[in-house]
Amino acid sequence: MDWGKLKFFLGEVTRNFSRNTGMQMTAIGTVAITIVLLGLFLFVRAALADVGTRLLEKIEISAYLTPDATPAQISAIGRFLAEDPRVASVQFVSKRQGLAELRERTKGTIDTALLTENPLPDKYRVKVHVTEQVPSVAAEVRRLAGVANVVYGQQVVQRLLQLGAVLRRIGIAVIVVFFAVAGIIIANTIRLTVFARRREIAIMQLVGATNTYIRLPFICEGLLDGLIGAAVAVGLLAIARATLWPRLLEALPWVQLTAAPMDPRILGAEMLTVGAAIGIVASWLSVGRHLRT
Repeated sequence: MDWGKLKFFLGEVTRNFSRNTGMQMTAIGTVAITIVLLGLFLFVRAALADVGTRLLEKIEISAYLTPDATPAQISAIGRFLAEDPRVASVQFVSKRQGLAELRERTKGTIDTALLTENPLPDKYRVKVHVTEQVPSVAAEVRRLAGVANVVYGQQVVQRLLQLGAVLRRIGIAVIVVFFAVAGIIIANTIRLTVFARRREIAIMQLVGATNTYIRLPFICEGLLDGLIGAAVAVGLLAIARATLWPRLLEALPWVQLTAAPMDPRILGAEMLTVGAAIGIVASWLSVGRHLRT
């Protein structure tokens, strides 16, 4: 390793980073704000997705059988469901068992002793592996001989699935906007540094320095901007999670939010990676444009 080149390289990075302190602080602050907003959005989206997932996990398909369904038809329906790879579990609930469950749920609020006969039909209780497959499984079961009706909370499932799709699309759009804003600020900061040192860069090119050698200090400058901004954002998010999130859980107990919708270590690593990526890409493009000209 050429320690002379390394010393020169580190000196260039330090000089660039300290040359425009005001702009560096602006870039770091912009990255920090961007990463904080991005982290908050990802955290809230994970919390909402967790609530939606737990609600969807409770969704089950109830396939009610016709009163005149034959034993062969009932067995055929059971085999069809058991052989379907999308089905996680299937349970046959007789009308007698259904009435017992009704008595347990109502806990005496409905006097079933007044019934002269059991009005409930036999049914199959079905759960699937992937919630998105509930409508398709229900549609196929509805067409089977011996099935009178299929119920699975159609409106709830559709709205929750639509909410998940909308959140994913919004997430992509927000992340792109955040990247663009932070990248533009860092690129402008690097461009000012490059402009201030344009004569030195021209001399380095004349003596044979490669574009990569010239570009690396500026890329490290952008990397430092991104990492420091991301580190500040991660610290602010950690403080907010430790102080504000528990209070929100206490204030909204009916929403059934979890204490940790996503691993904070993974979130922190993602934020640092995002900050570093923004700094590297923005500085690379900014310096590359000057070297081409």
